[in-house]
Amino acid sequence: MSHDHHHDNELDPFAARVRALETILTRKGLIDPAAIDVIVDTYETKVGPRNGARVVAKAWADPAFADWLRSDATAAIGSLGYSGRQGEHMQAVFNTKDTHNLVVCTLCSCYPWSVLGLPPVWYKAPAYRSRAVIDPRGVLEEFGLALPATMKIRVWDSTAELRYLVVPMRPAGTEGWSEERLADLVSRDAMIGTGLAKEPEQAGQPA
Repeated sequence: MSHDHHHDNELDPFAARVRALETILTRKGLIDPAAIDVIVDTYETKVGPRNGARVVAKAWADPAFADWLRSDATAAIGSLGYSGRQGEHMQAVFNTKDTHNLVVCTLCSCYPWSVLGLPPVWYKAPAYRSRAVIDPRGVLEEFGLALPATMKIRVWDSTAELRYLVVPMRPAGTEGWSEERLADLVSRDAMIGTGLAKEPEQAGQPA
């Protein structure tokens, strides 16, 4: 399946225009680059990923929704209101005790914006895009995620036609939790595959 290079690329015409406009406005003193950085960080690490976290939490709490997510992720995610540009065609891949999933886009930076917000800088970096395929276990260790040698790592290559959402395993000790509490355990990195869901104590909530 081929990639389409007119989108999701840091150097595409739209991004270049945005960068040029930001430079002009900064020079004129009309915007504060530091304030822009805070806004971008908010959408990259907080607001955006909360959508995906709610999808994962619902899949953990609702077996019927989890089945729907497996069979037709685009429709299941859309039912929660998370659809649109860069999220039109989705596939959910579920981690198990035997298999860990990792998402990369080897030729550009295809990413489900409507579900995960803005892509992190490292996701677009050539080093990640190449090494995630060649040495996924080593890359995960650099993220602080050391998996058992017996665990299989499956790498999924996002394209213009299809983007992926990793559904991490539900942590033990969360039986009876509401979907809102469960969503607090789901990070952006866990939904890309470079991390795991938080343990209950990591979220500052009792098990």
